[in-house]
Amino acid sequence: MSESSTSTTSSPSLSSVETPPPPSTPPNLHQNTIDPEVKWLVQKYGGTSVGKFASSIAENIVPDYLDRHKLAIVCSARSGSTKALGTTNLLLRAASEALRRPPPALVPVQSGSSTPLTDSLISRCFRTGSPPGTPNTFTEQSTGSFHKTADLILSEHLAAARDCVKGKELLADLEAEITRDCENLRAFLSATQVIDEISPRSKDSIVGFGEKLSCKIICAVLRDRGIDAEYVSLENLVPPHDEVDDSLGQDFYDRVSDAFAERIRHCAPRVPIVTGFFGPVPGSLLKQIGRGYTDLAAALLAAGLDATELQIWKEVDGIFTADPRKVSTARLIPVISPEEAAELTYYGSEVVHPFTMEQVIRRKIPIRIKNVENPRGGGTVIDPEADLESEDPPPDFGARFLDGILANGVIGGVGTPRQRRPTAVTIKERIVVLNVQSNRKSVSHGFLAGIFTTLDRFGVVVDLISTSEVFVSMAIEDVLDRKLLARLVRDLEKIGIVSVHHDMAILSMVGKQMRNMVGIAGRMFTTLAQGNVNIEMISQGANEINISCVIDGRDAVKALNLIHQSCLQIKPEGPKGRVGPWLF
Repeated sequence: MSESSTSTTSSPSLSSVETPPPPSTPPNLHQNTIDPEVKWLVQKYGGTSVGKFASSIAENIVPDYLDRHKLAIVCSARSGSTKALGTTNLLLRAASEALRRPPPALVPVQSGSSTPLTDSLISRCFRTGSPPGTPNTFTEQSTGSFHKTADLILSEHLAAARDCVKGKELLADLEAEITRDCENLRAFLSATQVIDEISPRSKDSIVGFGEKLSCKIICAVLRDRGIDAEYVSLENLVPPHDEVDDSLGQDFYDRVSDAFAERIRHCAPRVPIVTGFFGPVPGSLLKQIGRGYTDLAAALLAAGLDATELQIWKEVDGIFTADPRKVSTARLIPVISPEEAAELTYYGSEVVHPFTMEQVIRRKIPIRIKNVENPRGGGTVIDPEADLESEDPPPDFGARFLDGILANGVIGGVGTPRQRRPTAVTIKERIVVLNVQSNRKSVSHGFLAGIFTTLDRFGVVVDLISTSEVFVSMAIEDVLDRKLLARLVRDLEKIGIVSVHHDMAILSMVGKQMRNMVGIAGRMFTTLAQGNVNIEMISQGANEINISCVIDGRDAVKALNLIHQSCLQIKPEGPKGRVGPWLF
């Protein structure tokens, strides 16, 4: 749906949720430097980091950067004790619950039996016009299950605030802000229940509450620890979009980037705490970008500010040569190219989405993955100027190598670039393989066109594909429910003979140096054969830095370890995570 066709009644107003004025600055609070020569540094904290390590961020991380950089912080919505209890998931659940029942009927009640919250809801949703505090003669017959979810969101954030903020006055103000935001959320959901519709833009606005709440908590925690922080909402900064359709080109994102940067510069010398949510975006933020919009907001801000670096803080030390939970000899990779990071993201490793990376890499800004539990570790740098294929060391090789030693206390800098070998190996599990063999009732171009048209109709994304004139093998994520998959297979059977293989996995070996490594594919497949790992299909990326194959999911961990030891030549000996893979 285009924005021009979005009904105004389907997007209740959120005018009551606005960016509060910046707080007054008590004396002796630590601020950003005002030195015009010092460049900005953007830090992005994920939901788990915000949820579990808010105090550590304020005490052990942020103060170390203030005197050397102008610091801007972007936060995701808080995580929960389980994935389902994460704030964003709870908000999406509440949105679904608001539409689960028809609009509530109004029934008479005794005067004085209503509550301030009931008065507020009826005033906002039904326009009763009653003065605040006046007893209403109507109330909701059914409150709806979304109220329980809203109560859970409120209690979780109030508990987090009380756990992290010690100053009584600061805590009282924060509790009032959280309560007010959750009442606004409740009223917003009630309004959508009345009109029995949630537009894509409305869903964006509902999800946006998560980042607002987390940023307000982090802002208060920082101020409680003596850092002059300012809460900043990006939701009203997106510039107008002139295109008729919903497609967003790079020009749009460049303008968004400039708008974000202009707003953040006005915070100086305070430390801006920025919502990862930014909307409304033409065509809906969730539909255009997805749940990774917080990373994208941080990238756009870093690009607009021409930051010296974009730091993405997680609960891992960086990018490894393999998943350290599955491969005990996995090593931290100090420097990796954007192309390699993109390939690892596509094939199972949670790095940074390629489109997000593109926004900063095109401005020659490096991305550093850091660990909130190990803030002094060097992490992994996604370096836009990394030339890992060069026979000669880069000009700053010595300095970067020494930095790695100083940062980690061990050898962790850029390794010897002369030794060519793959960078990492990764596994993507829960894969389904679809094989389609032509029934010879159509010519080859009709056969392929029919397959791709069918996949597009079902919204299926193909991870790997192997084709001939009459046979196609495709690896897709096992995300379709059984009924939908059965419908897809029935439609494909109109084109040819279909077979389906469940519980498969994609094994991928990635590395820029593989372009010039004669025999690396042969070594990979020989190693798997010697380990009795059967290969279902094989594919090589067009950029020649990725070799992938599909194997039985039961062999995934075994295959990962075999390739890690044989092709990356990382042996079981040696302390874990202390030396780059190219030094073995």
